[in-house]
Amino acid sequence: MKKISEQQGKRGFIALTVAAMLAAAPLAGPVTQHASAASNSNYKIIDQAIAVEGVKTSLSALNTDNTTYIAIRSLNKHVGLTTDWNKAKQTVTVTGRDRELVLNLKDGSAMLNEQQNYGLPAIVQNNTTYVPFRFLLERMGYGVSFDTATKLIGVEAIKENDLKISTAALKEVGDKKSLIIHYPQISGYANADVQKKINDLLKSEAETNAAAARDSLNEALGDGDDSLPDVSFDGTYTITYNEQGKLSLYVDYYIYTGGAHGSTARVPYTFDLTTGELLKLKDVTEGNAKYVSIINDKIKSQIKARGLGLISPFETIEPDRDFFLKHNGVVIYFGQYEYTPYAAGMPEFEITYGELK
Repeated sequence: MKKISEQQGKRGFIALTVAAMLAAAPLAGPVTQHASAASNSNYKIIDQAIAVEGVKTSLSALNTDNTTYIAIRSLNKHVGLTTDWNKAKQTVTVTGRDRELVLNLKDGSAMLNEQQNYGLPAIVQNNTTYVPFRFLLERMGYGVSFDTATKLIGVEAIKENDLKISTAALKEVGDKKSLIIHYPQISGYANADVQKKINDLLKSEAETNAAAARDSLNEALGDGDDSLPDVSFDGTYTITYNEQGKLSLYVDYYIYTGGAHGSTARVPYTFDLTTGELLKLKDVTEGNAKYVSIINDKIKSQIKARGLGLISPFETIEPDRDFFLKHNGVVIYFGQYEYTPYAAGMPEFEITYGELK
C-alpha cells in the first residue's frame, strides 16, 4: 500500500483528467435524473415484513421495478427517524444520525446535508408518501438486507466511525455558466494528522477538477455567442461506507457543454483511517489472491441474472480496478458507455465480503 503523499500524484492526475474525459465522452445525461413524485399510478399496497434491530414488524409498502417503497410516516415509529411535512413547499424532511434528507415532491429532487442527491422519486398515493426504502435508509446510516426465502427486510443502525462529515463547496455561477463542486470534509476525528491528510486530498482534487472544468466550460462558450446553450459542471459526493476504521466514498462529476445530454465520470476513494492511506482493491478483498477471478465470476453472473445488455463483452477487471465499499460488500461499477448503453447508467455489482473469503 502507498501512503497518501505517494499517491497524490496518481490521484491528482485522475482529477486533472476528469474534465477532459467528460468533454471527450459521448453525450449522455446524469447517472440518475430526478422527476416529479408519481401521483397518478395505482399501486397495490402490501404489508411488508421487516426486522429493525431484530424486532419484527410490518410496514405499509408497495413494490415496483424491483424496488420496495415504504410509507414515510412509518419511519418515525419503527426506525427512529424524524419526518416533517411542509405543505407549502411540498417537501418531506427526514432527520437523524447527524443527517438531514429533504425530499421535494414537486420535482422529485433530494438534498442530503445541503447537497443534491440523485435517486428514484417518491410516490404519492391516497395522500401517503412512499419512498425507496434502501435508498433512504442507506443514506441515513442504516444497513439494509433482504432474505429471499422469507421476504423479510432487515434494518440495522450501522456503528459508524467516530467522526463527523460535512459538505464543502466550490461555486462559480455566472452568465450562461455554472460550476459547483461539493466535496466532503471530516471533523472530530481522534487522529488530527490523518484527518488533515484526507481533507487536504479531497479539497485539492476538487480544486484541480474545478480548474480543468473551468477551461472546458470557457472553451465551450467560445466568444460569448448568445445562441450557445448554458454550460455547467457539477460534482456531488456520496459516502458509501464509514465503519471499522475505513471511509469509502465517490464523487460523480457531470459536465454539460451542449447537445442532447451531458456526461458523468466517477472518482472513488477508500481511506484507511488508521494511517490515512488510500486503499487498493487488493487491500479490501479479505487477502484472497484469487480476488480478480472471484469478482469476474460474480459480475458475469449478475449481468446474466439482470439481463443487462452489453455494447462490448465483459471479460475481466483490472487488478487495481476502481471500487468503493458498502456495508455488505465491495462494489465494482461500469463507467458510462464502458460496457453498457447510456440507458443503463453506471451498473454496480456488489460482491459480499463472504464471497471474497
